[in-house]
Amino acid sequence: MDILFVTDFVCPYCLVAKVALEEALKETGIEARIRIQPLELTPEPKERVDVCSDEGRKKRYQVLVEPAKSLGLDMKLPPAVSPRPYTCLAFEGLLYAGEKGKGDAYADKVYRAYFEKEQDIGETDILCGIAESVGLDVEEFRQELARGTYREKVREESAYSRDVLQVSGIPAIYLNGQRVSVEKYTKEEMIEILLKGQEETGAGFCCGIDGCG
Repeated sequence: MDILFVTDFVCPYCLVAKVALEEALKETGIEARIRIQPLELTPEPKERVDVCSDEGRKKRYQVLVEPAKSLGLDMKLPPAVSPRPYTCLAFEGLLYAGEKGKGDAYADKVYRAYFEKEQDIGETDILCGIAESVGLDVEEFRQELARGTYREKVREESAYSRDVLQVSGIPAIYLNGQRVSVEKYTKEEMIEILLKGQEETGAGFCCGIDGCG
């Protein structure tokens, strides 16, 4: 099964959905690889948002508390990082890590650095620490980020998500090219979606381009 996962590293719904999906794949034994497709919620130089002071956003995030807990995630909703980081640099690091066969491990660490450790994943030093933790060459990693080797590719992929796939809310999950809807963000829901292998009706909470709701 081909799974395309349109996401941003600062979307809490994305982390919970991704872990639930990974656990569902393990339980069902379905062979699939989750391909991460970037969509920056706040592309530079758009003004960054202060999620920490947004009471409405905090209230909506509560839908994730129980699913996250059941998946063993110690998420801060939202993390005490203000304003919310730009993520282009983190995605540049993902492309580098992917070329070295470390993309999945790197992505997982980036999500968790922000939502569990409350680290600013827009900072090079934080990303370098993540790179080192998954076995990447830190100096080469730092140099590639400084050169902007993957910057244009990230922008192209994010534009593809917006303009071609026309994604307006994330996570956006495609099973064999067909989009599915997620409402509960639980492993059980993901198992049901995987087994049906078809589009689900309904629309749950997600992160939209102009905000999480």
